Amino acid sequence: MSPDERSYPDEPAAESFPEPPLSFTDKEGREIEIRPYEAGDFDAVVAMYADFDPADRAQGIPPATEDRVRDWLETLLEGLNVVAWHDDRAVGHATLVPDEEAYELAIFVHQEFQRAGIGSRLIRALLGHGRAEGAEKVWLTVERWNHAAVSLYESVGFETHGSESFEIEMVLRL
Repeated sequence: MSPDERSYPDEPAAESFPEPPLSFTDKEGREIEIRPYEAGDFDAVVAMYADFDPADRAQGIPPATEDRVRDWLETLLEGLNVVAWHDDRAVGHATLVPDEEAYELAIFVHQEFQRAGIGSRLIRALLGHGRAEGAEKVWLTVERWNHAAVSLYESVGFETHGSESFEIEMVLRL
């Protein structure tokens, strides 16, 4: 769907999203910190993606080789980014990539840290960071059978806007 055809809710999402940095203990008892991406974080984020389980790749991302991850990440860093950390290890990354008048959202949590509450905190911190930086419209696509992701997106206020055979497009106004 082209950006011109995409419509957003009239009202902003009701939730007040926290701005990073923020710290919490995940469901596994690990201390997690979420903070905006900094230039020195690049290699740690690349390492997270290089170790990403192929089964967790969706829609061809993240790329499978380290060189392709580096190129892809350089593109993502043109937007707004937050990283989840456990000690000095990047364990999650979320981005808002500028797309004409809106931002496309993507979020990834390393397989060893999934289902521990990190994704929901990471997306909320990203949306808080985006709101603080002036982002107003956000969209994403998700595979329709990824029920956990769809539930997460709905829980923060995303609404289904359209769907193709394999994907659902969701939108949010900050």
